[in-house]
Amino acid sequence: MGRSKNILKTVQLTISTTGPVVENLEALVLTGLYGKNYTEAAERLITKGIQDLQKEGHLIKPKSRLPKSLK
Repeated sequence: MGRSKNILKTVQLTISTTGPVVENLEALVLTGLYGKNYTEAAERLITKGIQDLQKEGHLIKPKSRLPKSLK
């Protein structure tokens, strides 16, 4: 079963990290639960972290303050 299409426009983000972090991301990919490559694994972990912060009340969901170009 394929993934459903993302309804939100994606934005490219470039980050730098260490080799051990990439190795851990690749290990997560091997579980089959975190995407097809380490960049997808990183995106899923970032999304999960933001959701957790919102649930704990540390981060309020923004009222769509993004420019129209990012929506």
